[in-house]
Amino acid sequence: MTAEFKKISSEYITSIISDMVIKSNYIAPPELIREMENSLKNEESPLGKRTINLLLDNYKTAQTDNFPICQDTGLAVIMVDIGQQVIIEGDLEKAINAGVRQGYQDGFLRKSVLDHPLRRENTGDNTPAIIHYHINPGNTLKITVMPKGGGSENASALKMLKPSDGEDGIIKFVTDQVIEQAANACPPLIIGVGIGSNFEGCAMLAKKAIISRPIGTKSSDIDNARLEHKIIEIINASGIGPAGYGGTITALAVHVDSAPCHLACLPCAVNIQCNAHRILQVTI
Repeated sequence: MTAEFKKISSEYITSIISDMVIKSNYIAPPELIREMENSLKNEESPLGKRTINLLLDNYKTAQTDNFPICQDTGLAVIMVDIGQQVIIEGDLEKAINAGVRQGYQDGFLRKSVLDHPLRRENTGDNTPAIIHYHINPGNTLKITVMPKGGGSENASALKMLKPSDGEDGIIKFVTDQVIEQAANACPPLIIGVGIGSNFEGCAMLAKKAIISRPIGTKSSDIDNARLEHKIIEIINASGIGPAGYGGTITALAVHVDSAPCHLACLPCAVNIQCNAHRILQVTI
């Protein structure tokens, strides 16, 4: 049976987004807390264990006392999966930005968006958001809010590798980038790796890989899963540790996603997520 059309007002979307940007900045996802607690079993450094416990205390205090997990409350990245039978009553993009504006104001969240990369004047309301749309069958609207801090985003990179670089080239690029930048990106990290597609598609693969499945869940693709294992072994053997203070847990997880690409290309992107891992999803 064909799904019925569903009408959703832009005002409702604004209210949903406003609530999501606040909650995502105040409340650490349960899966993150679980993985951080589990990481204590494998962290060999006493200072590393103490750092993880301090991060866990920070998550709990932020949720209890209603304040941000981190002072950098991020650039609002919004992913919208919209069903073909969803009718938005009003302007969807304006509604999303209105929700970001309201949420960052009501939640007393730091506004970090500049109107131009060179003029560098603050817009004052954390808009415009970075919005990605994907059209799906059905009549549901799934919204993912991902506030992305400057430190972890600055640690990310993309490289157009040569096909002859192969698996070894991918591992070297990713591990070199992470080990060089990890201490600046607030570890323990969740690392998204995109392989294939093209220049811009590869970057999106890396970003979406972070949230494509629960933290630490292996890829269903055997080659991607092998890369995940090899990469995290090298990163956690680096000794960088929690918050860069030394230890055995520099990364909680590496998620690799891939897509078809041109025969002359081997794009690879790494998107680094800090220990805050601020993610919230709602389906309407």
